Amino acid sequence: MAQLFVDNLTVMDFSFLDKDRGVVGESWIVDMQLTGELDDQGMVFDFGHVKKQIKQFIDNQADHRLLVPVKSPGCTTRVIGGALSVEFPLTSGAVISHQSPIDAVLLVDSYSIDTEAIARDLQFQLKNELPDNVQDVLITLRAENIEGFYYHYTHGLQKHLGQCQRIAHGHRSRIEIEINGERNLELEKQWAKRLADSYIATESHIDEQFELNDIEHIRLAYMAEQGEFSISLPRSQVVIMPDISTVENIATYIAESIAKEMPGNIMVKAFEGVEKGAIGKVGSI
Repeated sequence: MAQLFVDNLTVMDFSFLDKDRGVVGESWIVDMQLTGELDDQGMVFDFGHVKKQIKQFIDNQADHRLLVPVKSPGCTTRVIGGALSVEFPLTSGAVISHQSPIDAVLLVDSYSIDTEAIARDLQFQLKNELPDNVQDVLITLRAENIEGFYYHYTHGLQKHLGQCQRIAHGHRSRIEIEINGERNLELEKQWAKRLADSYIATESHIDEQFELNDIEHIRLAYMAEQGEFSISLPRSQVVIMPDISTVENIATYIAESIAKEMPGNIMVKAFEGVEKGAIGKVGSI
């Protein structure tokens, strides 16, 4: 038997539902290992095919989707035509409701979402996609090792031509803030706390605000290229931006918010998942 490995094959950027935290943006790095007999080329599997076929498979399964643990108490799902409706009660008494095309959601047969459950599911499905000489698949999902402050956020980009148009996908993201060229860890801590487990909403997507179980909720909705999307969730989890909630606008929004409270040259480096993001500046820099 021979073994082949590929570390950092791809990054899954997605959101998931949690009965305590609500809707949570996440980014997991994907490592994988294949075990099997050598083929006629003397390989377990061609690296070129790993990077294309397997990466595409994993991206299609979980990337930029909302992951729903269907065994969570009270969770219900309903399919009408090509649309999927999810009702997900939280321990606080709030309820998250999500409607979208079916492909925007991954239903997971578990009580909660964690790396082990998703890796097992991906391994089982992927095994059927590979040649007979590949006898075992091991997928490891892990979060980026971040020294410093970070936050989990969810958003939806209505006008995006790719999967980012889905109303509930997200990221686990570092944040770096400089004032007059000096890192300000206290501000990084404050903003990481402020944006923790947030839904960063575009103001024009607000459809209605209402009370449910004496808890304020907000409903966001829009029509995108892939179809009709909507989500309602507790108002306390929502940060409303006047502009489209791209990472470019998020970085600028944070910088401008800081500038209202203190003078100086402000630089905000807002990440969107792993090793990518945008820089927002206010001042003469």
